[in-house]
Amino acid sequence: MLRMPPTTLREQALAQLRALLVSGDLKPGEVYSASAIAAELGVSHGPVREAMLALVNDGMMEAVRGRGYRVVTISRRDRENIAEIRTLLEVPSMVKLAGSPRVREREAAFSAIIDKFFAAAEQEDIIAFFDADREFHLGLLALLDNDRLTEFIGTLRDQTRQYGIYELAVRGELTDSAQDHRDILDALLAGDRPAVERLMQEHLEYLRWSRWSSLDLKAAPIAEPEVPATDATDALATE
Repeated sequence: MLRMPPTTLREQALAQLRALLVSGDLKPGEVYSASAIAAELGVSHGPVREAMLALVNDGMMEAVRGRGYRVVTISRRDRENIAEIRTLLEVPSMVKLAGSPRVREREAAFSAIIDKFFAAAEQEDIIAFFDADREFHLGLLALLDNDRLTEFIGTLRDQTRQYGIYELAVRGELTDSAQDHRDILDALLAGDRPAVERLMQEHLEYLRWSRWSSLDLKAAPIAEPEVPATDATDALATE
């Protein structure tokens, strides 16, 4: 790994640790030593320990006395709960931004982020795609001037870091997801509130149906999303 410059080491260590969590190099359930990670990053122990404590505060790691820090395992129920909370908070928040002058003023900046999505999808760069996803959604939420909301949604997003995007990658659907983000931006710029609500609800569904993380994608086949019994019954009834 590249040695980090001797400035803002905590922030850079935190960014590197987040990337390792996203990539699955730091595995859920495993315990890691701050000293060992610091040696890998080529920095002192202090910044890495501070970064790990920040991840503990975010619910992504937990301290194991005398051993180090364990990556927290997110259960399917946890993901479903997080998806519900994000839907309740994020969808109406994004609807508020439909037609907002603030979004229009930053159209070029958000369009540039959309370009990052497509570039990451083309290169199958999952980490870059995840970073663009975080930058896009949190950047939009930040326009509401509610720092607590933006921070809380950011924490929830990070806690489900390993799910959804990996399955999209294996299915070859990263480009489709990139287009979804473009559609969301277009609806926001057009002031189409119903479209924003629908697109955001559909966008957050991946947290519910995704069942694979970076740890098991290579070991298990990708199954089709489960269709609720009521939907299947309705579909048969209309044939």
